[in-house]
Amino acid sequence: MMDDLILTPDNIDFAELAAEPHDKGKIVAPHIFRDETVAYLAGADQLSGALLPWKKTHDHIRFRPGEVSLWMGINGHGKSLLTSHVMLDFLHQNEKVCIASFEMKPRATLARMCKQAAGAAMPTARFVDALLSHARGKLWLYDRMGQTDPEHLLSIMRYATKKLGLQHFMVDWLMKVVAGEDDYNGQKNFVNSICAFAQDYGVHVHLIHHSRKLGDENTIPGKMDSKGSGAIVDQVDQCFTVWRNKKKEQTKQAGKEVDEKMPDAFVVCDKNRHGDWEGKVGLFYNPGACSYSEHPGRMTYYNYDRYMGDEGVAI
Repeated sequence: MMDDLILTPDNIDFAELAAEPHDKGKIVAPHIFRDETVAYLAGADQLSGALLPWKKTHDHIRFRPGEVSLWMGINGHGKSLLTSHVMLDFLHQNEKVCIASFEMKPRATLARMCKQAAGAAMPTARFVDALLSHARGKLWLYDRMGQTDPEHLLSIMRYATKKLGLQHFMVDWLMKVVAGEDDYNGQKNFVNSICAFAQDYGVHVHLIHHSRKLGDENTIPGKMDSKGSGAIVDQVDQCFTVWRNKKKEQTKQAGKEVDEKMPDAFVVCDKNRHGDWEGKVGLFYNPGACSYSEHPGRMTYYNYDRYMGDEGVAI
């Protein structure tokens, strides 16, 4: 009977074995990354991923799986409006999007997207139906307003991604998840968690956040002007500032002449971890359609036929 027993030597150091990391297989030789390195040097990673709506950004900015982008700016400068335009364009690129807006009801979010798609202030019910048909299977909304907490939101993000195969998740905005403006550890931990989520699930997370108050609204904030913990900007992959040209608006409202070639807004990229380009892009605003164009006088470049098919345009 003793021959059937499997005996262990008495000189095994079990404490040493228990201390070995579970991911020790991650220590690898560099040659296995040869092809990835060559592709990276050729710009394959930098020029892959979803695009912004404006063509002059296409060679500079992309939204890749597994990354987090911070969209920040002064209160009232159009962060939510502009990112709605961006999410709409992702649908045209057949990207799957979920929007968690804790300050706007779903009907308001959808109404804005309909205006942006139509390039008009009052799209018809027929156009709304066409847009919703176009968005089916690509757009979802988290129907909750008010305050939430990080763990609950992360569980929603994990569930929705597994269930729906999301590629983008937009959180609008950080202070509805971490309530205290001075809760720096809470902010740091939440952003760390969404960065880990993005990497683990291959999703691009878009996080809207406020910049701190400057001397006046005519100064464009930068990444160093983010409200709260400095760890927010440190951890994300890309940082964008949305800024409205309030001085131009006020001059026009006063009935004075303005230079119409001067942009109505800027999107500034001053952190681009996986790309070489940082800079700003001027945009022109159509208030009725809540949309931005890269050229003055061209209010939208959308092709209405993508919604209406052979039936023609019915805004």
